[in-house]
Amino acid sequence: MTQRIAFQGELGAYSHEACMSARPDAEPVPCASFEAAIEAVQNGVADYAMLPVENSTYGRVADNHRLLPDCGLFIVDEAFVRVRIALMAAKGVALSDIKSVRAHPVLLPQSAKFLKANNIEAISAADSAGAAAELALAGSKDEGVLASELAADIHGLTVLASDIEDHGHNTTRFLIMGREPDTSRRGELGMMTTFVFEVRNIPAALYKAMGGFATNGVNMTKLESYMVDGNFTATRFYSDIDGHPEDANVKLAMEELDYFTSYIKVLGTYPADRQR
Repeated sequence: MTQRIAFQGELGAYSHEACMSARPDAEPVPCASFEAAIEAVQNGVADYAMLPVENSTYGRVADNHRLLPDCGLFIVDEAFVRVRIALMAAKGVALSDIKSVRAHPVLLPQSAKFLKANNIEAISAADSAGAAAELALAGSKDEGVLASELAADIHGLTVLASDIEDHGHNTTRFLIMGREPDTSRRGELGMMTTFVFEVRNIPAALYKAMGGFATNGVNMTKLESYMVDGNFTATRFYSDIDGHPEDANVKLAMEELDYFTSYIKVLGTYPADRQR
């Protein structure tokens, strides 16, 4: 039976591109929101959800960091997608005809230099791939869309310019979420473990909780704070570390973390991606 993988956006979105790269044999399931993609897995409509969590230019995707701890799903893999922005238009339209482009608000400033050089107005859209689908139907002759080349292929648009992003490093990290955790694997390039925790209400609790990772030689690649229940005092944290919970040094670090925390939840243990 063909597996199905849910993502937020229309066909041709960067999340769709991530699905094709990481799960090429799975059927992509477009969803209207991140919540809908998660619910598709929860309800058995899809086997996995592809969720963007951070971008090398814009930082974390706040919506998904908020959803991850309590969604009931587990991280089974990570994937990295280089964000290559293409300007596309209806067939027969030349670059000189384009007066405005539509795209998700995150994409527009990433191509600011190109748009300024070509005197093109930037207009926000809810979804870049969705804007491509709308342009294909409308057939406007003076409007373009910024999206992936995959979106142009799917919706029958012509690519007028490729790789127009200002920064060549722009990459988005995705997490692949499933209903069950899988700790049986050992990645060729090592393992990652992601967890959330809440520190106890004692002086220097976070400092003491982190000490076990330093003394046991565990590399922490990410530490983010959460606002919990509308409280401006940061008590919940999200963390990525190198290693597997069964590794001796990781086990010791997690035991020390447990002493200084009131809550720990492992969200997943998964192979490190080659592009990490």
